[in-house]
Amino acid sequence: MSKKIIVISAVNLVEAGTLTILRDCLHYLSELAQDDKYKVVALVYDKSYAFYPNIDYIETQKPKKNWIYRLWYEYVTMKDISLELGDVYLWFSLHDTTPNVKSIKQAVYCHNPFPFYKWKWRELFWTPKIVLFSLLSKYVYQINIHNNNFVVVQQRWIKDQFKRAFDLSDSNLIIAKPKSSSIQNIPNRTIEDKKYRFIYAASPNSHKNFECLTAATQILSQNINREFEVLITVKGDENGYARWLKGKWGGVSQLVFAGFMSKDALFQYYANSDALVFPSKAETWGLPISEFARFQKPMLLADLPYAHETAEGSVLTAFFNPDNPNELAQQMSKLMQGDNSFLNNTPINDVDQFTTNTWHDLFSVLLKK
Repeated sequence: MSKKIIVISAVNLVEAGTLTILRDCLHYLSELAQDDKYKVVALVYDKSYAFYPNIDYIETQKPKKNWIYRLWYEYVTMKDISLELGDVYLWFSLHDTTPNVKSIKQAVYCHNPFPFYKWKWRELFWTPKIVLFSLLSKYVYQINIHNNNFVVVQQRWIKDQFKRAFDLSDSNLIIAKPKSSSIQNIPNRTIEDKKYRFIYAASPNSHKNFECLTAATQILSQNINREFEVLITVKGDENGYARWLKGKWGGVSQLVFAGFMSKDALFQYYANSDALVFPSKAETWGLPISEFARFQKPMLLADLPYAHETAEGSVLTAFFNPDNPNELAQQMSKLMQGDNSFLNNTPINDVDQFTTNTWHDLFSVLLKK
């Protein structure tokens, strides 16, 4: 009996959370491919980024060079690859776009929130790519989207947005909750001093809204006597937005521009921090919220649908207007004064029937006859 061919296309996934998705996906398929029923082919930028046994790799760097190469590869080259491979059973695109391919079943994983992001004009100067994604991603999503048997998203709110924007049905949309990194033997608060510590872990992009936190920190530095620090994972030289942040708030002594850090170092900072602040305006999940919630310490989160959903089941949580640094400063001040009265447990809402929690569950749906 011939093997069923599963193709994973992920030529654009090279960093951060999306690369984690690729690695987790291929790790599961590597085990699945031990069964003689399946052959797995992965289209990737560089196989060393996510190398696992029992998988055939096709590497290409051209689609990352510019959008012309990317679109040509998605809608022309991938069609040729699908024909060369023969009877592809499932073609699963992990990066938002639905390629033009020949396969029995097709699915796409959408983890880009930018079609629903309200950008500001100044972002044209800081991170113009973010603005471009916001303007174009809805149309890129739309191309061939109805060729998919399944569209995979990470949360209920974005599923609802997709239903309205692209006229999709519940049965076509699957919620696949991302798995947060494990924590092993990291005790809370290993630093012994009286300084109150906040942390915000995110990439230095304008939609992450660091300015709400940096402005709130400046307000607090002028109005509170207690010693505190706010650590952000921005160095200050990564791009125009990071340089603007460092130039405007670099003189605030309580701000620590720590830059990118490894996962192990980040979890150690979580352990040493008293509270998480997460003011991002656009996420399809918000993984640091899930990671920090397990420490059961205060979290101050943007009052947006993604944050409410990610925080479900957490304790000691409050929400603030991400456009109001004064409100955030007030909440941070209360925490430093020992006032947790405004914090609440976040209830778990009803689980959507089309929800999967593991890669095994997801592929059980995608591969079902």
